[in-house]
Order: sequence, then C-alpha cells, then structure tokens
Amino acid sequence: MKTSKFNLLTILTAMVLFIGTFSSCSNDDGPDVNITVNEGPSGDVDGDFTGNGGNGSRTINWTNNLATADYNADITATATGTFKLVIADANGTVVLERTLIGGTEPDSFSGVTNSGQPGNWTVTITLTSFNGDGSYSISAGN
Repeated sequence: MKTSKFNLLTILTAMVLFIGTFSSCSNDDGPDVNITVNEGPSGDVDGDFTGNGGNGSRTINWTNNLATADYNADITATATGTFKLVIADANGTVVLERTLIGGTEPDSFSGVTNSGQPGNWTVTITLTSFNGDGSYSISAGN
C-alpha cells in the first residue's frame, strides 16, 4: 500500500509539535534573585535587589580611601527570607556584618562601619530564600 503525502506530512508535523512542546519546557520560572550595582561618580555604590524565593550573592570590589564607610539597606515590609550585608576592609577584616529578616522589624538599617584599612574593600550581599525587593547604598565614611 502506498501512504499518501498528506498522511506523512500530518504525522511529521504532529511529531515536530510533540517534540517541540516537551523539549521547550524548562524550569525558568524557578526561584531566583537579582542584585544590581550602580557606581556613582563619587565612588559610592548602591543598587537594588529582588527575589522570588531564590538564593544568591554578589561581591562588589570597592575602593574606599577612608577608614570607615556609611551604609544603608532596606527591604519591603512584606519580604520573606534574609538579606545579609558583609563589608570587609583592604586587609580582609570584616568591618560590618548585618542581616535583615523578612517579615520582622526592623526592615532597614543604617550606620557607620567599624574602622578598617583604607584601600580595596569588598561588599558582599547575600539573599537567602528571598521573596521581595529592597535597596542598599555604601559610601566612604568620615
């Protein structure tokens, strides 16, 4: 028996659609986080962060010619999960370690770091099971 071209074309089209449908399914909608960094002309660092239940971190290298830094961070009042800010001086000594826990007070913090060695500092932001958004800023202290 001879198979018509129409039946072969129909079967081929159905197979392509079937394979395309299942191969295009992925877990792109899974939990994730996004941490942005903006560096101002005066050397200040700030940014925003968002998450939908994911985990992530970002380390920023920052030149601080002074011995302290001013910091500020806040999360939305309805956020869940944790936001952690760690700042280390040019010697790698931690001069600040603060955490905000979503759904609890306070939902912001600010202040001045402990004194440290001027030079290349690191700012590490870590989000854990974070769902919400917030912002942060770091600038050279006095």
